[in-house]
Amino acid sequence: MRKKINEVIFGTTTKSGRNFDLILLVLIVLSVLMVMIESVKVWSAEYPNLFYYAEWGFTIFFTIEYLLRIAVAPKPWKYMTSTWGIIDLLSIIPTYLTPFLSGYTSLRAIRALRLLRVFRILKLNRFTSESQALFHSLRASYYKIMVFFFFVFMIMILTGTVMYVVEGGEHGFDSIPASIYWAIVTTTTVGYGDVVPTTEIGKMLASLMMITGYVIIAVPTGLITVGMARYKSDGKEDNLCENCGHDNPFGSIYCNQCGHEAIS
Repeated sequence: MRKKINEVIFGTTTKSGRNFDLILLVLIVLSVLMVMIESVKVWSAEYPNLFYYAEWGFTIFFTIEYLLRIAVAPKPWKYMTSTWGIIDLLSIIPTYLTPFLSGYTSLRAIRALRLLRVFRILKLNRFTSESQALFHSLRASYYKIMVFFFFVFMIMILTGTVMYVVEGGEHGFDSIPASIYWAIVTTTTVGYGDVVPTTEIGKMLASLMMITGYVIIAVPTGLITVGMARYKSDGKEDNLCENCGHDNPFGSIYCNQCGHEAIS
């Protein structure tokens, strides 16, 4: 019985295991939608009992599922300390805290993280390998990006200080931190409009910051793109199958063409 339950809960190759995971995903989506709808005060006030019983129903189901995973796992502690185990636990804790502590209701939406199981259920290896390529590219470009953002931060401080002097501490530029806030909003092209320069020099500097913003946004993208290109170039030969020579996606263990293991 334990082996059968293990195949249903943890397995994705069997029909029963796949169906269980798909049902689980549907319930996770429904529970997250309930939390989102409950945040609308008109609906939560009109149907308080519906949201209350629905939430506890979802929580009880996920609790039973979590306990079953611990019971049938070959190494329960390994599952409990794994990423999925921690996410499963965090998804049910907020509901149990609600009767004792206020303000934890919205944290129930954390169970949306469990939707990441779709990558395992649908076997989206291609997306998983591409995300791995993105991760390696980010790590390879980490120092360059950090140095770039350091200089951007210094530019924001310098520009904010200059605007504080130019505007004379008026029209929203009443402090250097407020002026730095304006510089960040302007450079990122967000443009809230709550702080606006009025002097001619201030407007000229604002125009320069707007143009500079496009350059600043483009640089990190270029660094990451170069990193991904180098990763694919360096790893291209490592994905060739030893048996048939087929070029497989990054991270492949078996050849997509002939099924041969241990791609070199």
